[in-house]
Amino acid sequence: MSNTALQDTPKRDSADTADLDLEWLTLEDGESIQWASTPHKYSLVPAFIIGIPLSLVLIGIPILVTSYLQYTNTNYVVTNRGLYSKRGILSRDVQQIGFEKIQNISYSQSALGSSFGYGSVDVSTAGGSGVELKFRSIPDPASVQELIAREVDNREQSNGTEEADTSDVLDEILHELQAIRQELADNDGNDPVGGEQHSSDRTASEER
Repeated sequence: MSNTALQDTPKRDSADTADLDLEWLTLEDGESIQWASTPHKYSLVPAFIIGIPLSLVLIGIPILVTSYLQYTNTNYVVTNRGLYSKRGILSRDVQQIGFEKIQNISYSQSALGSSFGYGSVDVSTAGGSGVELKFRSIPDPASVQELIAREVDNREQSNGTEEADTSDVLDEILHELQAIRQELADNDGNDPVGGEQHSSDRTASEER
């Protein structure tokens, strides 16, 4: 991950990017990170509440270890072109959705999440069945939803501008073609050679 890409990440909405392992993320030319984070650290509270008492009988230790590994091995990223999700402890599961495919965005918070400032953002795509991608237990989910919605709107406006520009170019080409056709038609009607030939043919006909 380049330093430039990391500098593009808003610090107010995400974890410190220096602490994030984003080596798995490959950005295209012109693509930059707008937001990146792991799940909120307080999302581990339920696992600790259950795991610590059970650790006395060793059952809770796997719960604590698994929860911590899931926390450290989960990354969520928003770029100026789409969304990325990376999960997995032993294996790696990476999902990517471009803004042009996003149909609906919503966020939710449990009572505990509302108290500690974390929640989930659900993303649905056009033609998809239900939620296609979920940012789980992330800090300030409302701001992340707003960021995604803004990027989707920017994408749609950009596409609309490109379509309008293409339509203007096509209209201009059509106008030029019509002007050329009219000019050719006028030249055919005023062709002196054709006029003389027509007059000669008529005179020859009259003499016969």
